[in-house]
Amino acid sequence: MSRKAKEKKIIGWREWVSLPDLGVKKIKAKIDSGARTSSLHAFDLEFFSKKGKDYVRFEVHPLQSNDRKSVKTQAEVIEYRNVKSSNGQVSRRPVIITDIDLLGELWPIEMTLSNRDEMSFRMLLGRESFRGRFLLDAGNSFLGEKKEKKTEAKVKLKKKIKKKLKKKI
Repeated sequence: MSRKAKEKKIIGWREWVSLPDLGVKKIKAKIDSGARTSSLHAFDLEFFSKKGKDYVRFEVHPLQSNDRKSVKTQAEVIEYRNVKSSNGQVSRRPVIITDIDLLGELWPIEMTLSNRDEMSFRMLLGRESFRGRFLLDAGNSFLGEKKEKKTEAKVKLKKKIKKKLKKKI
């Protein structure tokens, strides 16, 4: 294994991410090395211009199988791109740039907006978004969540030990 590969964090084929610029605190993303571009489920798209730039207002359902909770947000449209979906259909989609937080790392990514209501995941993280940052372990899921749980368990254990030590003193 190369030195650079050893330094990269490992992600599973599904991970919890946040999109702080959009106000999305937690959304389950499918890490899709077969997709070049990332895609976010968005609906009620409303396009407008401000100071000569194109923007889009939209809503996001961040939770799978939950249409009651939605986040209203907006972003600058940097371009429109023709994207071929997994079923072979080509559609023209707006592209935005937004920050993503995955495993405690924050960086900007390009993302297309599309209606993914009928899809299993509300977000796809395409290979261009994580290339050079992470290694993909296609046999595992939610590695970031597992790390968080281990860290929380360690913190609780340390507190418990400190408490016992204080009682003995």
